[in-house]
Amino acid sequence: MNEALPDVPEVRVVGLPQLTSGFDLVERLDLPMHLKVHGPLEPMGGEQLAQLSERINLKGRGGAGFPFHKKLRAVAEAAIRRGVRPVVVVNGSEDEPACRKDTVMINRAPHLILDGALLVAEALGARTLVVGVTRESTQRSMEAALSERGLTNRRGATIRARVQRNPVRMVTGAAASLVRSIDGGPAIPPGRKTSASQNGVGGAPTLLSNAETFAQLAIAARIGAERYGNTGLYDEPGTVMLTVSGAVARPMVIEAPTGVPLRYILQLAGAPPVPQGVLTGGYHGKWLDSATVNEAIVSRNSLDAVGGALGAGAILPISMNTCPLGESLRVAQWLAEESAGQCGPCYLGLPAAARGMEDILNGGGPAALEALKQVANAVKRRGACSHPDGSAMFLESTIKVFTDDLAAHVLGNGCGRPVEGVLPLFEGGQQPTGIPGGQPEQEQGPSRQKIYVDWTLCRGHGLCADILPEVFQLGGDGFPTVAQASVPRYAEAKALRAVRRCPALALRLEEDTRGAAPRQNLPAVREGGGGGRRALGRGR
Repeated sequence: MNEALPDVPEVRVVGLPQLTSGFDLVERLDLPMHLKVHGPLEPMGGEQLAQLSERINLKGRGGAGFPFHKKLRAVAEAAIRRGVRPVVVVNGSEDEPACRKDTVMINRAPHLILDGALLVAEALGARTLVVGVTRESTQRSMEAALSERGLTNRRGATIRARVQRNPVRMVTGAAASLVRSIDGGPAIPPGRKTSASQNGVGGAPTLLSNAETFAQLAIAARIGAERYGNTGLYDEPGTVMLTVSGAVARPMVIEAPTGVPLRYILQLAGAPPVPQGVLTGGYHGKWLDSATVNEAIVSRNSLDAVGGALGAGAILPISMNTCPLGESLRVAQWLAEESAGQCGPCYLGLPAAARGMEDILNGGGPAALEALKQVANAVKRRGACSHPDGSAMFLESTIKVFTDDLAAHVLGNGCGRPVEGVLPLFEGGQQPTGIPGGQPEQEQGPSRQKIYVDWTLCRGHGLCADILPEVFQLGGDGFPTVAQASVPRYAEAKALRAVRRCPALALRLEEDTRGAAPRQNLPAVREGGGGGRRALGRGR
């Protein structure tokens, strides 16, 4: 069983180092050492910085790959139009178990990241800088770096800078989750699509980008676009930071120029000579089969062209000796557990998708495969954040790439190979549960409440979906798509409100008290006797 990756694994470099310069000298570049290695950095105007970003084709390194110059100009224009100072946010959350490149950068070269962030802040006239992290080690390193620069969060400072620590959860690193937590809320998406560039921290235009993105900007600002473009591919110059784990002898973070063959990266980490498949882009990414791996090179466009994904730079090979569907099932179950519980596609769809994958492995036949395809397709583009989309992409890639194994499980008795657990998952070997940070303790974890739809009464008013989107989605006919469902503990009050406001009195909420003392946080109306159950009435 593969254990969780350490915060700072081994670091290797292909070619000349840029982001990792000085790593061979010290474990962590404090400010004096950082300046010795990289030298000083002159400020730049906003449009000059945008032109530099455009010339080097700098895109976000957190997974989405949005062009940095467009984000920079959008924030500047919004700030000028509204007459407010923007905010700069560094997203160093790195909320996926298979990613460590940002954690390595924050722990070992925090000042390179701050260089880029402060460069942007000065160009935009921002007076607030926040660095989002999720680990104790990254919090300590970044707070030390702020202190070394004399940056504080005290009122009256030229620029107020601080670290925002959030839980390690898959949804925590979403831009909207980080903005919400900085504003004092829970580190989960707000349940609606928002643009940080227009309405971010405190409602101000916010330039939020990944930690590596700011570090790349700092390198380019020092050496210039022409010299920066001498490394890597013409259309994607520079280097990328990759985290290589899975079935490898030495999990590591690698800085490599774009254009390097993927097979060479795998060889450095001691991957099998002929891997069964390689997951690119992490758990919101895509699989490549063994034949395609030999053709792939490391770049966003090239991986997209062969059916892979660069994403946040996670590369995970598996050997010929493990069941790829079983490995993917473990990931699917973890992705379902990582739901924020705020919308039906995530709260209901992802567990259903994981059960569909499990049904296939247990010999469910073609019907199980078709059901999984339908669920994966149904959750896309309907969630409160990108978690359902990324999870669906991973599942669809699994059944597309491993066709032989799929046939063996769907039409036969299975592939006969074990599940070795080579894909890293849980922090410290523990599986996180409940709603991520920011919720009171009593609101975390599973609920004993279940809500039921009485189809003899339901008239398809749709009010339940408006009040309780965590549970109810409406089908094409305008009626709820589920007849019964568990209610997240934090949403119990909304569930009761949905019951009471249903015009047709078609909902009921029940609490299973068997094996535990009844909870008294919701008013209850007893309907009938016995059975160890309490019913919360169909309205008043």
